[in-house]
Amino acid sequence: MNRKFQYRCIILCSVLVTGLSLLSARLIQIQWVNRQHYATSAHKAFHRLEKLPAIRGMIVDRHEEPLARCIPVATVFVDKNHLLDPKLASFGLAYAEASSQPGWNDMDTAKRMRRINSLRAEILDSEKPEDIVQKHLAHAVSVLARPLGMRREELRAKIETSNGKWIPIAKDIPEDVADRLREIVDENWLQGFDFENTIKRWYTAPTLATHLIGFTGEIEETDENDKKHTRMVGKFGVECAMEEYLAGRDGWREHQRDAHGLVVPGDTSSLLPPRAGLNVQLTIDMGLQAIIEEEIDAALTEFKSERAAVVLMDPKTGEILAMASRPHFDLNRKENLENNSFNFAIQAIYEPGSTYKIVATSGVLNEGLATPNTSVFCHNGHYVSGNIEVPDHFPYGTLTLEGVLAKSSNIGAYKFALQLGPKRFFDYVKRMGFGKKTGILLSGESAGMARNTNNPVDFSRAAYGYAINVTPLQMTCAYAALANGGKLLKPQIVKALIANDGTVVQDYPPEIVSEVVKPKVATQMRAAMEKVIEKGGTATLAAVPGFRVAGKTGTAKRIAPHGRGYLTNSYTVSFAGMMPAQDPAFVCVVVIDDPKTDKVTRYGGTIAAPTFGKIATRVAAHMNLQPTEPITATPLAKATTP
Repeated sequence: MNRKFQYRCIILCSVLVTGLSLLSARLIQIQWVNRQHYATSAHKAFHRLEKLPAIRGMIVDRHEEPLARCIPVATVFVDKNHLLDPKLASFGLAYAEASSQPGWNDMDTAKRMRRINSLRAEILDSEKPEDIVQKHLAHAVSVLARPLGMRREELRAKIETSNGKWIPIAKDIPEDVADRLREIVDENWLQGFDFENTIKRWYTAPTLATHLIGFTGEIEETDENDKKHTRMVGKFGVECAMEEYLAGRDGWREHQRDAHGLVVPGDTSSLLPPRAGLNVQLTIDMGLQAIIEEEIDAALTEFKSERAAVVLMDPKTGEILAMASRPHFDLNRKENLENNSFNFAIQAIYEPGSTYKIVATSGVLNEGLATPNTSVFCHNGHYVSGNIEVPDHFPYGTLTLEGVLAKSSNIGAYKFALQLGPKRFFDYVKRMGFGKKTGILLSGESAGMARNTNNPVDFSRAAYGYAINVTPLQMTCAYAALANGGKLLKPQIVKALIANDGTVVQDYPPEIVSEVVKPKVATQMRAAMEKVIEKGGTATLAAVPGFRVAGKTGTAKRIAPHGRGYLTNSYTVSFAGMMPAQDPAFVCVVVIDDPKTDKVTRYGGTIAAPTFGKIATRVAAHMNLQPTEPITATPLAKATTP
C-alpha cells in the first residue's frame, strides 16, 4: 500500500477522532456538568409565572360599614426581550396583513393559522429584522394607544426611551379595561405586552379617622427573572399594625411558551389560588367619628388653633368609639404627610395641668386618708415651704376635697398629695397607666413621662399636672377607670378579625390592666367631679341638658422650644368628662393645643369644656341615651376658673 496514502488516512482519522472527541466532551459538559445551568435557561425562556395578588382584607367599623377596601387593577408592561425579537414580532405583522385580506372572515381556525404562518415566512425572508421590529412596534402602538388612553407619540416615546427590559407603561388600570386590553393583544397577536394583576386600596371616607385607619404603600421586589414588581403593605395606623392579618397570601399562575414564544395554556398543577386577607373590624362607630371630627374642626376654627385631639371611649370595655387628631390628611391623596400624619391622640405628650388632680384626690380617698368632705387650707392662693412654691389662680381659703376639684386648686391638690407621700402618689400614677404605653394596636404610641425623681419640687408640681407628660389616650384610660368602678382597661381599637364568609376568627375581649381604686372611691370621684360642672365649678359650659356630667378641666402653660422654661400666654387646654355621671356610657377627652383666640380667656373651662358639651349632646342622641334629669331653660353660668 502507498505509504503516502496511509499517512493521509491516519491524519484524516486523527482529525475525525479529535473532532468527535471534542464534540463528545462538549456534550458531556452540556448534559452533565452544566446541565442545571442550561435547564434553568431553557425554563426561563419558555416559562412565565404570573402573580395572582391576594385581595387585602377590608377594614370596617363596629357596624361593619366598609372603611378601606381593595379594587382590582392591573399594570401593563412591555417585555423588550419579546418586543425586539423579529421572529416573534413577525407574528403580529403576519396577522395584521392576513386579517385585512378578502375572505379572512370566512376561514376556519386551521386555514387562518396556515395563512398566518405562510405570510410570516414571507416576511422573515423578505424584510430585515430591524424593519420587522419597527413595523410591529408601530402597529402595536396604533392598536393599543387609544384603549390605554394615550396618544400614539406618547406611548411610543414611553416604550423607546425607557431603560431596562421590563417596563411598566400604564398602572392602576380598572379590571374591565385590562380584560379588554388583554383581548386586543391576543386577537392581534401582538408580542411583548404583558399584564400584572394587582390591587389598589380605596378609602370610603378618606378624611375621617385618618390617623387611626392609616394607609398602605408599595414596596419593590425583584423576581427570579430580575423583573421588578410592587407589593402593597401597610405603612401607618391599623393598616400597618394589622398587616399580617390584612395582607393574605399571593397566588400564581404558570404560563408556558412554545418554540415560537407564544403563550400556551398551563396544566392544572400550574395554579396556586391566592388567599384573601382577613377583614379587620374596628371598635369605632363612624357616626360618632363624624360627630367628633365636625366639632373639633369647629372648635379649632372658633378658637384659632391647629392642633387638637378628641378620644371617645366606652369605659366598660375599653373600646375606642371615636378618635380624631388634627392636623389630618386625605387617605386617598396622602398629601403633606410629613406635616399632618402626626397622631396627636397617641403621640403628643403634654403637661396636662389640672386634669391630673384625680391622682392625688382619688389616692387619698382610696387609702382612707380623706373623704369627699375633708377640708384643707389653701393658703389664700400662695403656698410657700422652703424652696417649694405652689401658686393658685384665686386666693382660696379652706376647701373640701370636692371643692378642690370644683375650684381646681393647685394648693389643695398638693396638700392631698402630701398626705399620700411621693411613694404612694407615684404608685397611683403607675396604676392609672401614666408613664407607659397603653398597648393600643396602633404604631408610634408615646409612653409619656411620669416618674419619681425624688425631688420635692418636682413632686409638688406633679400633684397639679406639671413636671410630667401624658398623651390624650392615657388620660382617657385613667378617667375611664373612674367611670367603670376602678379598673384600668387596655384601650381596644380592633373588635374582631372576620373571614370573608362572615366567620369570626378572633375577637378582642376587654383586658384589665390594673385595679386603680375601689368601686366606692370611683363613685365618690364621679360625684366630686359633678361639682366641676355645677354652678361655681370650672366647667359649667360642659353641661348637657337632661344629663348629669362629671369631669375636670385642665389648663397648662406650654413648654418653650428646647425645654427652656414656658412660653408666655401660650397654653394647652383640655377637658376630661363622662356621661351620665352615675353610670357613664362614654368618656370623652378633648385637648386643644395653643388656642390663639382673644374672644375668651384661654382656659380648659372656656374652650375645651364647651367643645365637650357640644360633642356629648350629639353623642347622647346618636347612642340613644335617655335623659336622667329634668331639662330646664335656665341659661348656663359662665366658667370663671381653669
